[in-house]
Amino acid sequence: MRGELSDVTATDGTEAEGRPKRSVVARLVTLLAVLLVVLVLTLPYDFGRLSPGAFVRIPLEALLAVALLLALPPRWSRLVATLAGVALGLLGLLKLFDLGFTAALSRAFDPVLDWGLLDEGFAFVSESYGRPVAIGVAITLAVVAVGLPTLVTLSMRRLRRLVIRHRAGTTRVVAALVVVWVVCAAFNVRVVDGVTVADTSATTLTNGHGFQVRLRLDDRERFAALLEDDRFAETPGDQLLTALRGKNVVVSFVESYGRDAVEDPEFAPQVGAVLDGGTSRLTAAGFASQSGFLTSPTFGGGSWLAHDTLLSGLWVDNDQRHRTLLASDRLTLNKAFQRASWQTVGVMPAVSKPWPEGSFFGYDRFYDARKLAYRGPKFSFGTMPDQYTLASWRRLEQSNGDGDPTMTELALVSSHAPWTPVPELVDWAALGNGAIFKGTAKESDDKRRNTEQIRADYRHSIEYTLSALISYVQTYGDDDLVFIFLGDHQPAAVVTGDNASRDVPISIITRDRAVLDRISGWGWQDGLKPGPQAPVWRMDTFRDRFLTAFGP
Repeated sequence: MRGELSDVTATDGTEAEGRPKRSVVARLVTLLAVLLVVLVLTLPYDFGRLSPGAFVRIPLEALLAVALLLALPPRWSRLVATLAGVALGLLGLLKLFDLGFTAALSRAFDPVLDWGLLDEGFAFVSESYGRPVAIGVAITLAVVAVGLPTLVTLSMRRLRRLVIRHRAGTTRVVAALVVVWVVCAAFNVRVVDGVTVADTSATTLTNGHGFQVRLRLDDRERFAALLEDDRFAETPGDQLLTALRGKNVVVSFVESYGRDAVEDPEFAPQVGAVLDGGTSRLTAAGFASQSGFLTSPTFGGGSWLAHDTLLSGLWVDNDQRHRTLLASDRLTLNKAFQRASWQTVGVMPAVSKPWPEGSFFGYDRFYDARKLAYRGPKFSFGTMPDQYTLASWRRLEQSNGDGDPTMTELALVSSHAPWTPVPELVDWAALGNGAIFKGTAKESDDKRRNTEQIRADYRHSIEYTLSALISYVQTYGDDDLVFIFLGDHQPAAVVTGDNASRDVPISIITRDRAVLDRISGWGWQDGLKPGPQAPVWRMDTFRDRFLTAFGP
């Protein structure tokens, strides 16, 4: 008892007997310590459940920790409080990561694979808002990463002293809360949907991420086996894509073009009008089109995973699979065309630095931001407007002049978050080096960018890119063009809301009815806008279906 009392008085900063009690400042610090620990324990890790009611919980882990501190001698309780503080601080960081990922990508943070996305996030903020803002965000994150575990650890040590000083009162409070916890657990008491008052979320979160780590480690071998299983790996070039001989084939990814764009009541009337009007104009120009849906492996971001999946015929839903794929000799759709004697072209306007992925996909010619030579104003994340990308690609390929059929993979990025500003379409003949776009941006009407405005800006960007694509085909399309365009993924949850599907539209345009006859068994619907009953396939099935449909 003597050692316990001396430990308390020595560590809580009180003065000798007879001196004043702790100051108001000390009491305030203790209150803040309690609030920080409670906040970290009760903070939801799913952005969709973040609300004031979600904090009305009794964490079982907190009750067990206090009971342990009461039971241990002072020396051991100090050690336990320190270790618990570090663990709780790391748990808080994990929750913050999960909140950010569920808000942006509608999935939890992956502690094995997602560290590389921090670099992608820095590039996105830098491109969208400027490098100083990106550096400021990075510094803020570094301060939080170091400061939160430190503050929580100090808070736990302070709470330990409080618990020991008021041992009897603390024991009664913990006993009462245990009874309340048991009753709430028995009757599944909730203040808000999906969040129980009797809380064990810290344990659930830790176990979930631990299981996730084990899955990722096992997945490497499973995916390597899938890479080897390829029915087209040894198919000779003269037996590939025979029904498309002489055609110039384009596969164009439209950033964030998801199913919600054609079905959400807030977007569908305007986007549908663009697609329906485009269908009519293209029909008048002799083109026919059909559409369906594919299920993307990603949501809200990670466009490269969708590119990998469509072109490789494998489900690539994380960066570990992405890296494993790039290290393989998998036959991509690009390489299949190359093997069948097409010239293969890659057009990536968002690539502004060395891009080693290009050698894997198999491009004979590759146009990045530098080669596309845009000299106009910057539009948000995109290095150039999609209309300029289309025109510049056409000009560069025309200058190549060899006349051989080409297969082009094209990435369009004007509809990339944060979806503002949006350019206007201009006359194709007047595009030049892009300087004509000065003064044509449609800025957001609300500079505060609330959710309603963000959704409106998203819709405008999709309308712009689809209008540019349709206008391009109408203006420059010929009898030998087969143009396929699809979304890479749905936009972030701020646009779609929670629990949206991962489906994206896909359409094929051509003047040659024989091409569409080849896919008559697919069940796709006529026109550029797939309806609710259009078939839905996983995106990784497309490569094999395509090679089968257009093979011998």
